[in-house]
Amino acid sequence: MRAIWTGSVSFGLINIPIKMFSAVQESSLDMDMLDKKDNANIKFKRVNEDTGKEVDFADIVKGYKIDDKYVILDDSDFEAADAIKTKTIDIESFVLEKEIPSIYYEQPYYLEPDKGAMNAYGLLRDALEGSGKVGVTRFVLRNKESLAILKPDKNVIVLNRIRFEQEIRATDELKLPPISKTATKEMDMAEKLIDQLTEKFDITGFKDEYTAKLLDIIKKKAKGKVQKASPEMKVVHKQNDDLMSMLKASLETKKKKSS
Repeated sequence: MRAIWTGSVSFGLINIPIKMFSAVQESSLDMDMLDKKDNANIKFKRVNEDTGKEVDFADIVKGYKIDDKYVILDDSDFEAADAIKTKTIDIESFVLEKEIPSIYYEQPYYLEPDKGAMNAYGLLRDALEGSGKVGVTRFVLRNKESLAILKPDKNVIVLNRIRFEQEIRATDELKLPPISKTATKEMDMAEKLIDQLTEKFDITGFKDEYTAKLLDIIKKKAKGKVQKASPEMKVVHKQNDDLMSMLKASLETKKKKSS
C-alpha cells in the first residue's frame, strides 16, 4: 500500500508521527469507455477553453473566481490557511461512537506509526479501546478540511472521515408519511417480522455478488455465449388494506424456510 498522507496525531502534549493509507478498495469492475464504431478507447484531454489546445498538467493552476476575475492559488496559499491542520491530526475531544449518526460517516483510513512512534501509537490505540470512546479530530486532506474520528480496530487505529453538519441536506422537501404514534395491527405484524428476521450481524456473509455474476457473464460472452436476462421485478403499489395480507405472507414464507 502507498501512503496518501503523512503527518502526526496530536494527543495532549504527545505527537505521534503517522502514515495514512486508504482502508477500502472498489469491488466493482473497471470498465473502459469505447467508441461504438470501432471499440477504440475514449480519451479525455485537458483543453484550454479559449484556444482549444491541450494543456500539460504541469501548466495547470488552481483559481477562485471573484467578480469575474480569478485569484490564482499555489501550495503555500493552501498551507497558509492553516499550516498546523495540513500536518497534524489534532484530537479535540472524545465521545461515545453511538452518539454519531451513521449518515455522517464517509471514508475510512488506516493509520500506521512512523519511525520511533510504536510505543506512543500503541498507547493511544489501547487507551481508546479501554475507554470505549472515539477521538474527534480535524485535519486538512487534499486542500479540504475534514472532520474525523479515531477508533481502534483490533491492532490498528482507523481514522474515519465524517461529514460536517452543513453538508447534510435537510429533509424538508421530501414527501414523507407522518410518524405513527399509535399501535396498529400492521405495526404489530411488522415488528414480529423484524424479530423473526433478526440475527447477529456477520459481515463475512455479505459478498459483492453482482460484480461476480457480471464478470461471469463477461467471460461467457468472450467465448460467444449469450446470457439470458433475468425476469424483471414488478413494483406493486399496495394500499393499507393489503399490508396485513402481505405481512402475513412474509411471516409464513420465513417459517417455511426455517422448517
